[in-house]
Amino acid sequence: TTKSEDRAALLKKFNEPGSQYFIFLLSTRAGGLGLNLQAADTVVIFDSDWNPHQDLQAQDRAHRIGQQNEVRVLRLCTVNSVEEKILAAAKYKLNVDQKVIQAGMFDQKSSSHERRAFLQAILEHEEENEEEDEVPDDETLNQMIARREEEFDLFMVTLQKIMETNASFLSLLFC
Repeated sequence: TTKSEDRAALLKKFNEPGSQYFIFLLSTRAGGLGLNLQAADTVVIFDSDWNPHQDLQAQDRAHRIGQQNEVRVLRLCTVNSVEEKILAAAKYKLNVDQKVIQAGMFDQKSSSHERRAFLQAILEHEEENEEEDEVPDDETLNQMIARREEEFDLFMVTLQKIMETNASFLSLLFC
């Protein structure tokens, strides 16, 4: 737990142009409470919340006035884990919200035809997104996080070195 005045000072240092600080570590709950992280260009969620709006709120901290970079959001989730169940529940809640609340278009300006077309578009989009739940391989993950071709190449060289080191280590274990 960080005192609010200490957190404000840390945020100021992080958001300063040319800051030496390039990582600001927060829980999803803390990250969703009135913070402005416009210097951040990557959000990594590793503690998904049961309430999907908490995660959305945390992501929004980097999408602030003054943000000049593309913001990437990565969500870490272990396969066959409690986190996976939490994430599935959160996705379900967002899905229900989108279908019931958003598709209802309770603005008293939408016709039944517009609501039906909107709901149909949501259902079609849902079918397209079923592939998103696949676990990406290392190369795909590197493509997702690289911002430039040079960065991707560097990631792949690093990956190759890691694989060679692992192979050497395994050969020592099983000789």
